[in-house]
Amino acid sequence: MRARELMSSPVLAVRPETTAKEAAGLLAEHRFTALPVVDDDDRLIGIVTEADLIRDRVPRDTRYQHRDPARPVPDSAVGSLMTSPAVAMGTGADVADLCRALLDDRIRAMPIVDGAAVVGIVTRGDVVRALARSDHDIAADVRHHLEIYGGGGRWKVEVRDGKVRITDAYDSETDRHVATLLAKSVPGVIDADTVSETAEGRV
Repeated sequence: MRARELMSSPVLAVRPETTAKEAAGLLAEHRFTALPVVDDDDRLIGIVTEADLIRDRVPRDTRYQHRDPARPVPDSAVGSLMTSPAVAMGTGADVADLCRALLDDRIRAMPIVDGAAVVGIVTRGDVVRALARSDHDIAADVRHHLEIYGGGGRWKVEVRDGKVRITDAYDSETDRHVATLLAKSVPGVIDADTVSETAEGRV
């Protein structure tokens, strides 16, 4: 599965001069976790997250005494709060690599770029929603891809907990390989295997 198949597009982005309050409003309204920050040419220059916006922005309750040092006055513009440069990936990035980056870099959203232009974004939530797809929907998508490739009535598709098993009425090693690759490109598939009907009959 590639990033282009999972990303949300078009992307809601902000400018460096956008205020923190405006950015917070967009995150709250759309239930996003991060917003790409772009320049006047729509090129990615940073990313602003929920964590960036809440850092030092909530004052302590004045009804209680605190020994903490005085809280710094937070900046009001996104440009001074954002992480820059931002980590980004291309539309053809493997979602497995994208997930690894989300985990290793401890980020919740990955901007997807075409050159320097932001064309989409993939969040951890997008990946979770793909993994939560029903086996019925996954099977329907796999069948659709296989019918385009090799015609209808040839393939038997079974899906259980995201694992796909394809039975091919013919015995072609090349077609089995392609069928497996096609199945693995479907959102929600965690593994796939293809066997020939003849081979399955011998099991």
